[in-house]
Amino acid sequence: MSYPRSLEGKLALIVGGAGAIGAATARLLARDGATVLLTHRPGAEAAAAEIVAALPGAGHAAYPADVAETATLLRLREAIALRHDRLDLLVNAAGFTKPVPHHDLDALDDELIDRVFEVNWRGQFAAIRTFAPMLKASGDGLVVSLSSIAGLTGAGSSVAYCAAKAGIDVMTKSLARVLAPEVRVLAVSPGVVDTGFVPNRGADFNQKVAGSTPLRRIATAEDIGAAIAACWTHLGYSTGHIIQVDGGRAL
Repeated sequence: MSYPRSLEGKLALIVGGAGAIGAATARLLARDGATVLLTHRPGAEAAAAEIVAALPGAGHAAYPADVAETATLLRLREAIALRHDRLDLLVNAAGFTKPVPHHDLDALDDELIDRVFEVNWRGQFAAIRTFAPMLKASGDGLVVSLSSIAGLTGAGSSVAYCAAKAGIDVMTKSLARVLAPEVRVLAVSPGVVDTGFVPNRGADFNQKVAGSTPLRRIATAEDIGAAIAACWTHLGYSTGHIIQVDGGRAL
């Protein structure tokens, strides 16, 4: 096998592709020759269409789907299967969080816990389960799930979020065993990223975190997208691993 491995002619699906990390990943994959399909939540059609229109190359498309509703993922698979006989790369970039101080146990109520796990763990598993047959048909499929160092450190936007991300790390190892050799499964684990993903975190928070991070900055969405792309282009003999992209923050 020669490196970097080419993405030319490969089909990539980014679930949650209308978010900042998903969009950055789409740009990098398309730049390197992949045909990119991305999903968006209902109401985000315009934003998703804008992302698709700006991608280099042809054949890119956006589809509605909600990882919390498996029926929408099944409809998505049917729509993709009408045009393509396989899927080479699945990126799980959909996520949800709401900051809750770890000491405030009562504020982390059952409804919020269920929502965090519904989107961040069950949704990622449901996407893999839905598209595993198409990835296996590729013969060289890859799943990259978006995790977080919160799953390693236990420090994050809420206790539930940390637990859900730890669950993604374990899921990555479990599914890497059962989907091999046709499909590799990896996770990319960021620290703090300069996006609007976590509500009410602004420049002051980012500056404080950057000062306590060994590389003295927080990640950009492109930093994470580049790591996701590298899972295909440079890590062809890796599976079941969690790749930290955190500027050394977890040290």
